[in-house]
Amino acid sequence: MRPFTYERAVDALGAVKSAAATPGARFIAGGTNLLDLMKLEIEQPQHLIDVGRLDLAGVAPTPDGGLRIGASTSNSTVAADPQVLARYPVLSQAIVAGGSPQLRNKASVGGNLLQRTRCAYFYDTTKPCNKRAPGSGCSALEGLNRNAAIFGASAACIATHTSDMAVALAALGAQVETLAASGESRTTPIIDLYRLPGDTPQIETSLATGDLITAVVLPPPPAGGQIYRKARDRASYAGGLASVAVAGGQVALGMVALRPWRAHATEAALAAGASPAEAIARELEGASPLGRNDFKLPLVARLSAAAIHEANGRGA
Repeated sequence: MRPFTYERAVDALGAVKSAAATPGARFIAGGTNLLDLMKLEIEQPQHLIDVGRLDLAGVAPTPDGGLRIGASTSNSTVAADPQVLARYPVLSQAIVAGGSPQLRNKASVGGNLLQRTRCAYFYDTTKPCNKRAPGSGCSALEGLNRNAAIFGASAACIATHTSDMAVALAALGAQVETLAASGESRTTPIIDLYRLPGDTPQIETSLATGDLITAVVLPPPPAGGQIYRKARDRASYAGGLASVAVAGGQVALGMVALRPWRAHATEAALAAGASPAEAIARELEGASPLGRNDFKLPLVARLSAAAIHEANGRGA
């Protein structure tokens, strides 16, 4: 591991000002992803700003009937919160589907949303990767791309985003609160937090230098049932192959793009009276598999249709 300096933030505004003013600075809370990347020398921050002890934790109702979840709240705390379990079960199910209990106990909400891809070539510093080393090429295009994206990919990157929590939040229409070094607070739909790769896959989010996620805000839960379903090669220590979150008539797919994929074509078809199988087929018309990941088409079709059926039954 390369040497770095460390600072424990006293308040959120001080943290973002320090991050904006210090080249190579990164925020750290739980550290469950960042520390691994530092050990592999994929991430090489010069300065770490610890925001894990800031007053950014907790789950509280909002005046409009939604919930506000602080960015430092642990994944386990969110999953077990009575308000989440009762009103947003899809979020609790998604969190439990990701990682081990030990990781969920440590991982923060903000860190979960910003975790980086698990693409094998991103983690292998001996291989070209445009996300890790811009302009070097994408090894996955002609390599081991079984788990590559089927939506929103480009010739520069075919990786997928791995957060289960983000998929559920996308289906729920959540928004992300951020704080800038200027002191300005901003609220962004979670889908707009992430960028598709295009020609610049190394730019993963819409966050500016120094921006800090302070909370996630959930609107009132949509009418209808909620469910999260995930498929992977084995039950533990394996990344997901595909997932789906259903919240009433709202559907999001996971592990199929470099961001949570809001299935707008599926939602429109469901609203028009299509069956779950017909609705997800409409979405998959826009998919672009690469050969080794062709299996994701029938997998997503079956997984999504079953989840929509189950959610409809729970919402009855």
